[in-house]
Amino acid sequence: MAIRVILADDHQVIREGLRNLINDETDMQVLAEAKDGREAVALCQEHRPDLVVMDVAMPDLNGIEACRQIMAEVPGTRVLALSMHADKQYAAGMLSAGASGYLLKDCAFNELAEAIRVIAGGRTYLSDEMAGVVVKDYVQRLTEPGDDPDSVFSVLTNREREVLQLVAEGHTTKQIASMLHVSVKTIESHRQNLMDKLEIRSVAELTKYAIREGLTSLDA
Repeated sequence: MAIRVILADDHQVIREGLRNLINDETDMQVLAEAKDGREAVALCQEHRPDLVVMDVAMPDLNGIEACRQIMAEVPGTRVLALSMHADKQYAAGMLSAGASGYLLKDCAFNELAEAIRVIAGGRTYLSDEMAGVVVKDYVQRLTEPGDDPDSVFSVLTNREREVLQLVAEGHTTKQIASMLHVSVKTIESHRQNLMDKLEIRSVAELTKYAIREGLTSLDA
């Protein structure tokens, strides 16, 4: 039986290229494509794929938060992160959210195909470069135990991280309320909580924080 795949990337040309390459493999099939994390979650709920090839930096809902939601709502689906970012916060974020692998976008397709098969088989896969990054971070955590008290994942709730990303990407309070299907008052409350927790008083500083923590990027 073919490995059923959903592609999630905000660049159409990348999705098209991956779709053609993956569909050329006799044991893989692309079911659907998502242009952002929110669409990826919805497609996973609809199609229940075996695996999602997930970009990390995407608009509206980044790959880390999308992966976290997929793990909670579609537990049979596995996630392979495919990113241009080799920074440890992206890798750590995806892996802690439940991703089973992490590859960089400059990898050869043969490695991506191998990673898809390995992960679909129930194992994990890290490129050599990312394995080094993850191991180094793990060793550092052993020598400096305890979660980073200033980490976005320690300080903010899941919903607050969603709101922070959308604020940083320039959406208005009304737009965010509509996207998350809640009231404007609720978003205003989340925004105030964000500023209080982070001790930040401007959208510009919120944006810098979101980029630094890997919730969004300048090229998302």
